[in-house]
Amino acid sequence: MAVIRPRRSVLYMPGSNARALEKAKTLPADAVILDLEDAVAPDMKDVARTQVAEAVKAGGFGPREVIVRINGLDTAWGEADMKAVAASGADALLVPKVNSGADIARAAKAMTAAGARPETRLWAMMETPLAMLQALDIARAASDPANRLAVFVMGTNDLAKETRARFVPGRAPMLAWLQTCLAAARAYGIEIVDGVYNDLSDVEGFRAECEQARDLGFDGKTLIHPNQIELANTLFAPSEDEVARARAIIAAFDLPENAGKGALQLDGRMVERLHAEMGRRTVAIAEAVAARG
Repeated sequence: MAVIRPRRSVLYMPGSNARALEKAKTLPADAVILDLEDAVAPDMKDVARTQVAEAVKAGGFGPREVIVRINGLDTAWGEADMKAVAASGADALLVPKVNSGADIARAAKAMTAAGARPETRLWAMMETPLAMLQALDIARAASDPANRLAVFVMGTNDLAKETRARFVPGRAPMLAWLQTCLAAARAYGIEIVDGVYNDLSDVEGFRAECEQARDLGFDGKTLIHPNQIELANTLFAPSEDEVARARAIIAAFDLPENAGKGALQLDGRMVERLHAEMGRRTVAIAEAVAARG
């Protein structure tokens, strides 16, 4: 099994705010997105770029995964962003407004040309109508390691703006797009995190949306405030009961007398060998979360 990296909580931090960049080093988020795009006004783009590049190079983020969201390569700031942060030591660059597999290949090529380390990954914002229609083509880019593609990030605010879909409890207008992107991601071994929840005062609404995303199969959720971290970390981590059940299934199939069995009965329920495989991932996630301390 590949190395598991928890992405339960992925917090956006504005690159133009020096205090926020420093605070990101202390928060219990699994990952931080240092943002040069939507969270930064045009007249602060240059300042933000310099601050983010310096902050990433300086390090100190501990076990947190560090991602930098650049401006689109077709914008006035995209090329400068790429040159400044590709070789900064960030774990990944997040590319906005991806519409096709060709967009991924282009961004990956630019990353390599700008001196990105071989291990630096590319994350893709899924936030346009065309991206919803081209999700499989975008995900397929991950089949070429040169494209560095590792994670889809749902950009539900931009998607609502472009489609005119309304934000309603249960997200019925967006469910088809969420599931399409998730299926495309899984088809090519890509992780995927859900979009943000905008109402910071509505804790129960945030809880419900996290639970929905978790049940759909998302790996975590992007966040807009540190107050959302704890609940996301809890809801996207396996529960103690889930881990205990997973360990029991694994142990049952590991018994010599069950070596050739594809299914067996455990505590009155039928389980298949695929449940043991699912259980190993559950245990791996739990262990990775525990290792973070």
